[in-house]
Amino acid sequence: MEQMIIQITSGRGPAECCRVVAKVQEIMIKEGRAAGISIQVLENIKGDINGTLLSATLLLKGKNVMAFCGSWEGTVQWIAQSPYRKFHKRKNWFVGVSVFDIKKQVQWNPKDVTLETCRAAGPGGQHVNKVETAVRGIHRPSGLQVLAMDSRSQLQNKQLCLERLEAKFLAWQTDELVKQQQDRWQEHNELERGDAVKVIRQRL
Repeated sequence: MEQMIIQITSGRGPAECCRVVAKVQEIMIKEGRAAGISIQVLENIKGDINGTLLSATLLLKGKNVMAFCGSWEGTVQWIAQSPYRKFHKRKNWFVGVSVFDIKKQVQWNPKDVTLETCRAAGPGGQHVNKVETAVRGIHRPSGLQVLAMDSRSQLQNKQLCLERLEAKFLAWQTDELVKQQQDRWQEHNELERGDAVKVIRQRL
């Protein structure tokens, strides 16, 4: 199964570009799911106007994910009248789409996790159990930590701890990738206008 992360960004563009980010995300999710690709929204950073996004980050899983992502990677041109500025002459709005291959990043491996047992603390610091059923997981490469004390079963808490730590690791890794990409966009105050990989003509 292929896994990729896609980030859609307005690249410091105006509200219309932020609206295009939201629209492109909708189209991408619809087309991806129609192609049998699982798409999860990892993060949406909202713009100043309702219904707009400064950026959107998606996790894609399934077959042909690389080909799907490749068809979107680059600059997307959206041709439409501005919904916010009625008499504005500009009709071309641009957003950037970046693709990250998770395999090229630090991989999640349960063997990198140190599990420690401890007593589950209740209200006021009282120990709920005399036995150590709570489990703390530490992911050594990233330093991320999670404490699970939902169950009275140490085994169940271990499983919960690993699941939550994996989710936290993925979110952390995505955040690091997005930061890297945002740094790149900031080096260029505007997105590349030429050679759009997709040109979409729809109302905003």
